[in-house]
Amino acid sequence: MSTQNRYQLNENDIPKFWYNINADMPVPPAPVLHPQTMEPVTPDFLNVLFPMDLILQEVSTERYIQIPEEVLEIYKIYRPTPLLRARRLEKALDTPAHIYYKYEGVSPAGSHKPNTAIPQAFYNKISGTKSLTTETGAGQWGSALALACNFFDLDLEVYMVKVSYHQKPYRRIMMETYGAQVYASPTDLTNYGRAVLGAYPDNPGSLGIAISEAVEAAATSEGKKKYSLGSVLNHVLMHQTVIGEEALKQMDLAGEYPDVIIGCVGGGSNFAGLAYPFLRQNILDGQRARFVAVEPNATPSLTRGTYTFDYGDTARMAPIVKMHTLGHDFVPPPIHAGGLRYHGMAPSICALYDAGYLKAVSVPQLATFQAAMQFARSEGIIAAPESAHAIRAAIDEAIDAREKGEKRVILFNLSGHGNFDMAAYQAYMGNQLEDYEYPVEAVKAAMEKLPKIEMPA
Repeated sequence: MSTQNRYQLNENDIPKFWYNINADMPVPPAPVLHPQTMEPVTPDFLNVLFPMDLILQEVSTERYIQIPEEVLEIYKIYRPTPLLRARRLEKALDTPAHIYYKYEGVSPAGSHKPNTAIPQAFYNKISGTKSLTTETGAGQWGSALALACNFFDLDLEVYMVKVSYHQKPYRRIMMETYGAQVYASPTDLTNYGRAVLGAYPDNPGSLGIAISEAVEAAATSEGKKKYSLGSVLNHVLMHQTVIGEEALKQMDLAGEYPDVIIGCVGGGSNFAGLAYPFLRQNILDGQRARFVAVEPNATPSLTRGTYTFDYGDTARMAPIVKMHTLGHDFVPPPIHAGGLRYHGMAPSICALYDAGYLKAVSVPQLATFQAAMQFARSEGIIAAPESAHAIRAAIDEAIDAREKGEKRVILFNLSGHGNFDMAAYQAYMGNQLEDYEYPVEAVKAAMEKLPKIEMPA
């Protein structure tokens, strides 16, 4: 019987193409709308924020998009990432399930985010962009884009959600080490930030507010800056599919195929990156894997949000998309999973969830940290609080397999390490964290502020 724990690929196995779910979407995409006119957006509008190469990827229906050599060369710093069998966790759970995890925390930035930060910086560089703006929640995305901008000699402004700016100072220092300027959002540097502070001086910030500030900074720069987003959009999710393409090869090496594939979701990029290549196998090759997207009880956009058109940011400057949303003015509680505090979700994930191709669950903060502690003590890796949501769901699947006496192959994405999140672990071990459940009444109230969209019959 094999006792292998680690399934490695070499540099030649790094995928040469990203997988584009648009080619195989079983449900038609909803239009992306202009935030003022409510009409479908044009390339000219998007080009204010993004280089044309990324806009073309956003709307492409080609199944595979070639990865540029310049991007592959930087991917080689940390890719392929390892697939590991969590045998010690299996033993601790006394489960017949086999638990595998794809470990993206080996990147220099400590998460999966460089998979899209590197190509985004590359396409901006070759289009003549000199400077980028972005937002970040927990800091993983800001760290990754700072790394990528450093490699391609681009300036970067990061608007970091204020509560995370103070909870995670080492993430800020990491971004500054790579050369980025980091601001606690809401700031007094943008018109929208000043308006928010004027109305609510102690506003803890949100991803929606930080996006608004970063978009404003780019849109009012007279072409000097472009905007970069770390999740939600199609091209971002597509760049992340290097994760799933590698995992398909590695599960082959393990001689197994997953029954269930799990990832945490905030905007959806790490989940889609692992899941979409396996979903392709379901759609085209008749595989029967299940897919579980895991979100916090505190920001339950899929499980409690409404599936409708909403703005991508709080200031209503970003495009309107159809997604499961808690409302664009949603201000989340200061839970430690900062990267999962967005009010909406990637439109493609929302469409697939609505059509029944994916399942979603929400989990409480304390149970999530309990799972993270069990994983750390079994496997040795301290997971990011975001990734711990996937661990929670994987453990629940393994317990369910034990109770039913079923062999079950579980694959989840460990999307980042928690080495900069020790304050969160300290708070958990000191009994200073509490569960928070977003009230249904707040979602209902937020729905009254949605854009009024009339779609043709």
